[in-house]
Amino acid sequence: LPTLSVTPCTQTHLSDTILYSSWDDFSLLTVQSHRPHFIAVHCQEVGGKNYEASMSHVDCFVKELLSSDAMKEYNRVRVYLDENYKSQEHFTALGSCYFLHESLKNIQQFDFKAKKFKKVVGKEIYSDTLESTPMLEKEKFPQDYFPECKWSRKGFIRTRWALADCAFDLVNIHLFHDASNILAWEKSPSVYSGTRQKALGFVLDRITDQRFEKVPYFVFGDFNFRLDTRQVVESLCSTATMQTVRLGDTNEVDKLIFRESENDRKVVLQLEKKLFNYINQDVFRENNGTLFLQFDSELSCFKERLHELEISFPPSYPYSEDSSQGKQYMNTRCPAWCDRVLMSATAKDLVLKPENEEKNLVYDNIGPNVCMGDHKPVYLSFRLTAGAGKANANKHKCCNVQ
Repeated sequence: LPTLSVTPCTQTHLSDTILYSSWDDFSLLTVQSHRPHFIAVHCQEVGGKNYEASMSHVDCFVKELLSSDAMKEYNRVRVYLDENYKSQEHFTALGSCYFLHESLKNIQQFDFKAKKFKKVVGKEIYSDTLESTPMLEKEKFPQDYFPECKWSRKGFIRTRWALADCAFDLVNIHLFHDASNILAWEKSPSVYSGTRQKALGFVLDRITDQRFEKVPYFVFGDFNFRLDTRQVVESLCSTATMQTVRLGDTNEVDKLIFRESENDRKVVLQLEKKLFNYINQDVFRENNGTLFLQFDSELSCFKERLHELEISFPPSYPYSEDSSQGKQYMNTRCPAWCDRVLMSATAKDLVLKPENEEKNLVYDNIGPNVCMGDHKPVYLSFRLTAGAGKANANKHKCCNVQ
């Protein structure tokens, strides 16, 4: 059973006609090349930054996706779009889309209210208020989790599926970003990484609590994981001298300027709240940025609960939103692997079955050379072997050891 999990952060492409077209084209090419039977697409920032004006583009995107030639063999669809932006207490701007190939038999989805699986038939689209939809769990993080207790569109959506004799959870997630490069630089690890750690722990505790049977889980979306800014700057500017520029009225640090000791004191890096202007951003693309994986450490405290395949693609954020600059990073943030596909130990066992040949296992990004928005979508393609669950899987008791 070929399976494809995609985690696109849709911050720009649904509100810009050019990006919408290129994202659509290259995503469908990925579907055509892998020919999956089950597709899970997790979107964040549905409607883009100006969601009030752009939410109508979301419906157009979904309709065009469903009517495309590449998707005509997917006769069962479930689309869940959190579009209710008027409810600040609940709005997450998350979208979870699932496409099932016509060759799949007896696919079931879990009803969290009735606490039982139900057969999936037809194509259904849900939007506005998802709180009343029993086929998913959606939560926004508690308000005291948000920096300065200011609401933003962060939370998770969870669905549960049973196919190929095994049940598993798919969790769409969006964690908190770094608001200031200066603040991120001040401490190692940064204050922002602590906020993300708390929120991710909240999600993992929630999806493994005692309310429902434990099953393997895949968590994918925009984790907003960042490289350790302090350590990256020390590595990039090891021989440079630092100049601190402060605001006159508050004495607050406004910018940090790192200059070469010689060579006419050329500026190597300038750091501001929303500026990370390094002299040679090619270093983040060379060898897919492997040199900087040593500074990607936010997952380390979850090593017993979350697993990931080897990263072999460049940092997924922040790419230029200029449609002619598909490979260029913006100079707003330090490039980082924000978008990931993570999984429990039991889920990893399903993915790494001996019969799952290496050619069937792909963890990569989509559209490496074209503009896909400020985030490159990341996907995991693998083969879920029929009968992967235990002998009593038909009762959905499979894989219940975490």
